[in-house]
Amino acid sequence: MLNPFPLSSLNAFCFALWKKSRRWFYPFLSVAIALLIAIGQPMLAQAISLGDLIRGGVQVIQGIQVTRMSDAQEIDLGRQINQQVSGQVRLLRNPQLTAYVNEIGQRLAAKSDRPNLPYTFQIVDDDAINAFATMGGFVYVHTGLMKAADNEAQLASVISHEIGHITARHAIKQMGDVMKTQGFMSITGTNRSQVVNLGVQLARRLPHSRRAEYEADQTGLATFARAGYAPSEMAAFMQKLVRSRSVPTFLSTHPAAADRVVRLKEMSQTSSARGQDGLNSAAYKSRIQALR
Repeated sequence: MLNPFPLSSLNAFCFALWKKSRRWFYPFLSVAIALLIAIGQPMLAQAISLGDLIRGGVQVIQGIQVTRMSDAQEIDLGRQINQQVSGQVRLLRNPQLTAYVNEIGQRLAAKSDRPNLPYTFQIVDDDAINAFATMGGFVYVHTGLMKAADNEAQLASVISHEIGHITARHAIKQMGDVMKTQGFMSITGTNRSQVVNLGVQLARRLPHSRRAEYEADQTGLATFARAGYAPSEMAAFMQKLVRSRSVPTFLSTHPAAADRVVRLKEMSQTSSARGQDGLNSAAYKSRIQALR
C-alpha cells in the first residue's frame, strides 16, 4: 500500500514546525514517523497500539536528549556516577601513589581532545588487571594493572585509552542507545537515580563496541604520543597482557584484542611522534614499590 502522505509534503511540514517550535519538533517527528509506518502496514498497525507508538517515540527522543547533553551536564552526571562507584569499590588511600597516577593522567589529559574537562584519576585497590572510565573525566586504575606494567609508559598507555573513551563521549552514546530501547526518564527528569545507576553499570560492567575500542585506541595513542611517551609501548603492553595465562577482564570483555595489537603497532610505526618518555623500568618500580 502506498504511503498516503507524499514525502515532500511531510518534509515541508516538519521543517515549518521545527522553525516554529524546536522544543516539540523531535517528539512530534518521532510519533509521526511511527504512525506513517503503521499506516503503510495495516497488519502491523492492528498489532501495535497508539500507546506503544507514543512510548516508542518518547524513548527515542530521550536517547537523543542524552547524547546531546552539554559538557556541564556531563560533568554533573559524572560526579554523581563517581559517588556511587566510589561506594562500590575500594579506593586506595595512598596519597603518594594517587598523586603519581594523577600526575600521569593530567599530563595526558592536557594533550587530549577535551583538555578542559576536570579530570579525576583514582586507584582501585584490586589485584585484577583492569581500568575503566565514566563520563565527565573520571578514570579508575586497578592496582593489579599498575603491578602488571613494566614501566610508566605502559601504565600511561591504558590511562590514555580510557581518556580516549571520555573524549569520544562513548559512555554518553551508550547511555543514549540504552534509553532509546528500554525507556528511561529524560536527563533532566525526575528519575535521575535510574540514569545514574545506568551510568555506573556502563562504566563497570558493559563493554564498549568494537568500533568504540578502535576509536579509543586511535585517539588514546595520539594523546599518548603528544604527551611525549614512547608510542610503541601501548601495543607492547597490550600484547603482553593478551599473551598472559589469564587474559585480564578489561581485555576479555573488549572485542578483538589481538587484532587491536596489530593495529596499534601499525599506527605507532607510522606516527610522526618519536617520544621516549616512560621507559625507565627501575624508576617506575621505585615509584610503585608500596604496591609490592
